[in-house]
Amino acid sequence: MTQFVDVFTQYPLFYIVAVAVLSLVIGSFLNVVIYRLPKMMENEWQQEYQAYFTPDTTVTAQPKFNLAVPRSCCPHCKAPVQARDNIPLLSWLLLGGKCRHCKAPISIRYPIVEAVTAVLSAIVAYKAGFGPSGAVLIFTTWILIALTFIDIDKMLLPDQLTLPLLWLALIFSLTDSAFVTPAEAITGAAAGYLSLWSVYWLFKLLTGKEGMGYGDFKLMAVFGAMLGWQQLPLIILLSSCVGAVVGITLLSVQGKDKATPIPFGPYIAAAGWIAMLWGEQLTNAYLRYLGL
Repeated sequence: MTQFVDVFTQYPLFYIVAVAVLSLVIGSFLNVVIYRLPKMMENEWQQEYQAYFTPDTTVTAQPKFNLAVPRSCCPHCKAPVQARDNIPLLSWLLLGGKCRHCKAPISIRYPIVEAVTAVLSAIVAYKAGFGPSGAVLIFTTWILIALTFIDIDKMLLPDQLTLPLLWLALIFSLTDSAFVTPAEAITGAAAGYLSLWSVYWLFKLLTGKEGMGYGDFKLMAVFGAMLGWQQLPLIILLSSCVGAVVGITLLSVQGKDKATPIPFGPYIAAAGWIAMLWGEQLTNAYLRYLGL
């Protein structure tokens, strides 16, 4: 273990490459999480509903379904994915984006998630370097990628991902490698949650509609706990601006009504990720621009 630490410390490029390769594998697993976690939650909700509202109804045993079972298979021919066809990114390229057995197309999103995970993690490794803080930022990046794609698919930010990440940020604040003190982390978490919670209730009181979900509050609390309340204005500004531009563009291109809901989680995740790496520089540049 000490040898690896010495190598990663003395040869940063080797560390970055190692992180990128590992993150390709993690990206493959994130594809599983993105697809299966919402379905696992839906199954659990259905079981809870049935147990509460129709307790006398005979419950039909459902096949086991979690992140490990059943094995990954082609959604068209149901052929199990073999190990040689499950090499991140490389297998998709070698197969030409098609199933080995039935030649049905394999969604390009799978290699995109893997590639994005590797690239973003490598950027974090380059910026943060080798150490506890870098490891926390890389792990946070992985979770943010999963949250982003789940929110795009289901308009949902699962507590199973946001809450552990929040606790990680709070516990990390107790270490010497933390970006903020424990007091700043707790204050940041509360400020992050309450900032969007307040907007949510103000919008609901004025319009009678829900403008965002509770998962957005919790994700903002994560960044508040990790970076402190000082970075929250930057994250809110970046996410709001990018969300508005992208949302208006998508609605215009797709021809949908303005009332069509758009997930806000991906913009918070992107803005928070930028703030984790360049938040202080961006804030200082903005203050200099204002002459402050």
